Amino acid sequence: MVAGDTGQTPTDTTDRGAGPRQTWTALPWLVRSAVVWSACLVVIVAGLYLLGKIAVLLAPLAVALAATIFLTALLDPVQLALRRLRLPAALAALLTVLLLLGFLTGAGALVWNLTASQFEELGRELQQGLERTRDFVTSTLPVTDEQLDRLLSRVREATGQGSVDPVASARSVIEGFGAALLSLVLLFFLLKDGRSMWHWVLRRATGPNREVTAEAGRTGWHTLGSYSRGTMMIAAIDAVGIGLALVLLGVPLAFPLALIVFIGAFVPIIGATVTGAVAVLVALAANGPTTALLTLAAVIAVQQMEGNLLEPLIMKRQVRLHPAVILVAVTAGTLIAGIAGAFVAVPITAVVWRVIDSVQRQREQARTAPTPPEPTPPDPVPSPS
Repeated sequence: MVAGDTGQTPTDTTDRGAGPRQTWTALPWLVRSAVVWSACLVVIVAGLYLLGKIAVLLAPLAVALAATIFLTALLDPVQLALRRLRLPAALAALLTVLLLLGFLTGAGALVWNLTASQFEELGRELQQGLERTRDFVTSTLPVTDEQLDRLLSRVREATGQGSVDPVASARSVIEGFGAALLSLVLLFFLLKDGRSMWHWVLRRATGPNREVTAEAGRTGWHTLGSYSRGTMMIAAIDAVGIGLALVLLGVPLAFPLALIVFIGAFVPIIGATVTGAVAVLVALAANGPTTALLTLAAVIAVQQMEGNLLEPLIMKRQVRLHPAVILVAVTAGTLIAGIAGAFVAVPITAVVWRVIDSVQRQREQARTAPTPPEPTPPDPVPSPS
């Protein structure tokens, strides 16, 4: 054996380094693709889970930020209209916030005067409707009262309904008030300096990333504004349509029910289903099964008109999502952050989808754009003889 010889042939090192690589390339392409996509999916889900946990830990701040961004997108046209009147940015933002406060105060006072004395009656009517529904279920289906009671108790335990903690309730009220105050302050600053903040972000991007970031930001902001204004209009139309149907059918408490429909319309599909069920139960308790069936038909007719006619007209195509995507997003938002998560899940999904689509289109255009021809050098000038 030669001195310094380790007893290994030169091919041993090559085989050790190439072994895993050869094993990977020997796998079918479908298996390799499944492994890569599964790893990416695990990383994405883990990241979303961590973000959700952080948002839950900082729930008041997260709710305040979500409400601020939603209101900014909703009120941005008002602020721009005031700026066109040559008002300073600070004054235009302040007037917009004051208009919002005035509208909320007036609407809240009107709703309180019209519905405060009726919500107790609404609770009684709803309880009677649930009892009639319970009697119908136990008389027509092979379900006993004991089985139904056990099922309802499990549902209450799953939803966390239990004894009320006065300390926790007081803390929730204080946190809610602080979140509302923080949201108003942030709303003023975003309306006043939002565009300059965005330009500051764009100045930090370099090269082709600046144009991609700018286009993605414009697309996301346009999507959020269109969604917020469109959802507000659709919720108002649903409330008016179902409220008029309840008045014509003689169902009591039409105005409180219309208000519930308006609030529930901000949660697509699930909110409309739940609020429609509440209206049907009240109609069943007050006027019997015939009126309840007519109320159900009216609710379905209004929702079909909304989904097939109003939504395509009010919501632009780039804002709309498939119903399956909406159901998954609302369910995930509810599991992560409760009612607040259900409200913000769909707009977040719509904005993220539009931003990703915009970035992909920008990159495809950059790849398919023809490269400019290289400039030809000028002909050499002959030297004078």
